[in-house]
Amino acid sequence: MGDHGGVNGASLQGKLLVAAPTLTDPNFARAVVLMLDHDENGALGVVVNRPTPVDVTEVLPLWSELVTGPQVLFQGGPVSLDSALGLAVVPGSAEPLGWRRLYGGLGLVDLDAPPEVLAAELGSLRIFAGYSGWGPGQLEQELREGAWYVVDAEPQDAFSLRPERLWRDVLRRQRSELALLSTYLEDPTLN
Repeated sequence: MGDHGGVNGASLQGKLLVAAPTLTDPNFARAVVLMLDHDENGALGVVVNRPTPVDVTEVLPLWSELVTGPQVLFQGGPVSLDSALGLAVVPGSAEPLGWRRLYGGLGLVDLDAPPEVLAAELGSLRIFAGYSGWGPGQLEQELREGAWYVVDAEPQDAFSLRPERLWRDVLRRQRSELALLSTYLEDPTLN
C-alpha cells in the first residue's frame, strides 16, 4: 500500500489527494483534491469538499438550474479565485459542444457557452471558484513529505451531496490503515 504514484513518474490524473491530518496549510487542511491534470509540467486539481456560502445564482445564474446540489460555488483552491471552472459528467461517448473530456465521463464545461446547449447531456455539474496548482516537481515533493494520501476517486466524489463529510468518507472506505485516520479527531484548539 506504500505506492504514492507521481513520485515514480505515474500521472495522478483522476486520483484524489486527501490531506494528511498533519497538513495545516489553511488552503488545504482536510482538503480532498480531485486531480484534473498531472505531468512533468506540474499538476492541477480542484478541492471538492469546500462549499462556499455563495449561491451559483449570484454569479452564474444561467447555470444554476443545472448544478448538482448544494447549489453553491465551491472553492477549488487558492489560484485564480476570480475565475470559475465547471466540472461535469457526460454519460456515454457523447462529446457535446462546450464540454471537453478530461478522463472517463468527466470533463470541463465552457461556462461561456449557452447552458441550454449542454443541458440535455450533462449528468452532474459543479462550479468551482479557483483551482489548486503545483509547479514541476512541487506535488512530488509534498507527497514525499507525507502531506497527501493518494487514493482512487469514485465518480460521485466531485459531486458529493455531503461535501463536509467527504474527507472522512473517503478515508473510511480505504482498505488500509488510512481507514483508521477517518476517526482522527480535529485539534479542538483550532476551532
